[in-house]
Amino acid sequence: MEVSAMEEAAVPAPVPAARRKGGLRTIPFIISNEIFEKVATYGLQANMVVYLTKRYNMTPATSAMVLYLWSALTNFLPIGGGVLSDVFFGRFPVIALGCVVSLSGMCLLLVTAILPVYKKTPGCDPANPRACTMLTCQLPLLFTSFLLMSLGAGGIRPCALAFGADQLDKRDNSTKNVRRLQTFFNWYYTVLGISLVVAVLVIVYIQDHMGWVVGFSVPVVLMLAALMLFLAGSPLYLKAEADRSVLVGIVQVLVASYKNRRELLPPETAEASCFHNKAGSRPRVPTKKMVSMNRACVLRNPSKELNSDGSACDPWRLCTVQQVEDTKAVIRVLPIWSTGIIPGVIVAQVMFPVLQAGTMDRQMGKANIPAASYSVFGIVTLTVWVALYDRVLVRPLSRLTGHARGLSLRQRMGAGLAVFTVAMVVAARTEALRRAAAIAEGFQDHKDAVVHMSAMRLVPQHCLIGLADALNLIGQIEFYYSEFPKTMSSIGVSLLALGIGFGAVLGSAIVGIMNSATGGDGRDSWLSSNLNRGRYDYYYLVLAALSVANLVYFIWCSWAYGEEGQIRVMALAAEEAEEEETKQEQHK
Repeated sequence: MEVSAMEEAAVPAPVPAARRKGGLRTIPFIISNEIFEKVATYGLQANMVVYLTKRYNMTPATSAMVLYLWSALTNFLPIGGGVLSDVFFGRFPVIALGCVVSLSGMCLLLVTAILPVYKKTPGCDPANPRACTMLTCQLPLLFTSFLLMSLGAGGIRPCALAFGADQLDKRDNSTKNVRRLQTFFNWYYTVLGISLVVAVLVIVYIQDHMGWVVGFSVPVVLMLAALMLFLAGSPLYLKAEADRSVLVGIVQVLVASYKNRRELLPPETAEASCFHNKAGSRPRVPTKKMVSMNRACVLRNPSKELNSDGSACDPWRLCTVQQVEDTKAVIRVLPIWSTGIIPGVIVAQVMFPVLQAGTMDRQMGKANIPAASYSVFGIVTLTVWVALYDRVLVRPLSRLTGHARGLSLRQRMGAGLAVFTVAMVVAARTEALRRAAAIAEGFQDHKDAVVHMSAMRLVPQHCLIGLADALNLIGQIEFYYSEFPKTMSSIGVSLLALGIGFGAVLGSAIVGIMNSATGGDGRDSWLSSNLNRGRYDYYYLVLAALSVANLVYFIWCSWAYGEEGQIRVMALAAEEAEEEETKQEQHK
């Protein structure tokens, strides 16, 4: 009987002392922390557009820009969290601190729901707040809560997945290790997908039916539980120490390459002795990609350039081959990373489908489904696809393609970009039909009127976006984790969030430009507060056109990238050589 890679990982095997901690027993603590944290944060984000428009009387365009910018901040900060964990403090303390800060932000958001929004003045009607004066503390409290939650996410998001993978990863390129890691990534997202379903259905339902105070109190309790569970597993975790040498080494390679820019490179047939290799490591030559950087590791006068222990006299002019290859690995990833910006625009624009659902028939039997809960179909699609791919499709696909993962990471990423394009075309068509139905029923000037069209018509676009997320976004995370040096795993994982952050900024700019360019002079903009007078279908078509261009760009970047996994092969060879040298010294 065949067993999964996660089950294979559970088979006892002799391990060195450094790996007596970690393993499968730590995963429940890490996953539980992620479940409660995701239920708490996503339960707040899913319905936030309703909170801003109903409680603070913001227009759809204004609330969209606020949420885009919040999303951008939330996704920019993980790169800082990745640097803090990989270079200074390690992943465990950064995750713990992130949980505390995020909990503080949720408590502050709860305070905004407890306090009144408007001053009690004569003539102030909360149902029609145009004549009301807002409390001066409300918006500062609201935006400070957003900032704290973003800071907390900046510590949790880049580290949690890498921290979990560290407990299982053997850091080799064997088929067994590749499958083990892929299974971990897939089941990690399957479990998180289930938790997001709970967030969208349960937390949003509580907010809609029991009020904002209760609806914001539940995430606070869940976030506290997440922190407690994570800390409870502390004695069992394998805690990799921070290593600033790799990040400093990348800067040194860039500086050394610039300083040596006028020096001649050795011929292509040059031997390893022409290049600087770390003492005790297996001598090798640098790769032929980005050859200009090879100037940073060329030995020209060893007697003057090297100390007695084999280290460089001036590390800002002479670097090792491994440092050069690590730097190349980071730079090579950047073009492919940039293709994740347009998906970031699409992922971040969750507010418009919520507003659309609010104008459609959401009745299912006797229940009225909250507008924000329709995104659950995307999450369910992601969850089902990940489980189906890992348990059913990987093995037959691997026999066809020769890849241990079934499809290569870049094939999955490209397929996801294609599905994003289809999703935006479907979304445009659905909105065109909804708007036509509203006009036909005489609701063009009634923005709150409910059209006789089921909100279930939004389900296909949500499902397509969920499938695209499963293919592209999860593929990106695996790609960055696999291609980055071991000590930069958190920084690598945070690249996904950074791309989504840039996508959120671009999305905010697109909304602002489109709102200004298509409105004014008495005209309704495409993104009018009255959806029936706007042209949100045109907005989706613009995103579809950008997605097509992005897909073509990705195909070129993928072709230029070359083979995957080389950084792991070279790093493993270097580690084996160092271990062999250490054993020989001990034997002597």
